Amino acid sequence: MLIFPAIDLRGGKVVRLTEGDYGRMTVYGDDPMKTAREFRAAGAEWLHVVDLDAARDGGQENFAIIQTLAKESGLHLEVGGGARSEESARRYLDAGVSRVILGTAAVEQPALLERLAALYPGRIAAGVDAREGRVAIHGWRTVTDLDAFDFVRSMPERGVDTVIYTDIARDGMLEGPNMAAYVRLAALSGVRIVASGGVSSENDVAGLASLRLYAAIIGKALYAGNIRLPRAIALAGEGKA
Repeated sequence: MLIFPAIDLRGGKVVRLTEGDYGRMTVYGDDPMKTAREFRAAGAEWLHVVDLDAARDGGQENFAIIQTLAKESGLHLEVGGGARSEESARRYLDAGVSRVILGTAAVEQPALLERLAALYPGRIAAGVDAREGRVAIHGWRTVTDLDAFDFVRSMPERGVDTVIYTDIARDGMLEGPNMAAYVRLAALSGVRIVASGGVSSENDVAGLASLRLYAAIIGKALYAGNIRLPRAIALAGEGKA
């Protein structure tokens, strides 16, 4: 299993939200490149980046920062937030981003998701953000009637091979991931699952790794010092991707 350290961007700063609430935000730094290079020095090969401004309001407010990270950090980037059109997704990819995550667009524009997945094989992922088992969109503010598990299960037939699955209630809470959900997701074929939300201890990392998931994202636990990145990578048995 791979470990993806996370950088969430808002107003150009490195931040973390609690349960996806923009009103419960902690700022951890004002130099995303410095943070990315620290992750690389600790052994990371990938970086998970979310443009929170874009996720909530559309646009790509932090694009210049993401472009610099893609070109100069030495890390492979997967990026979510603001990719709601073919043009915006292509802009990220042309900037050197390795994988673009469609969240709201995956729900509201399924034809776009399928078209991009066909145009850029292996470089388009779906971000499935779940609140009580239902898919949430628009920066987690709107909860749809879509069953999150069924939505993930539909991805292979849409040409999408990677899903970032976030349990919103666990995100930023440092209370552990929703293991029951990941056990169920791990049994799906044709889709690589990236666990996101709540990873807070070495035991959490080891538990997710035992499910043979593709990757796990760690955010607040790294910033809070609950987990050391080199140790998390070792526990995950990280290979190349």
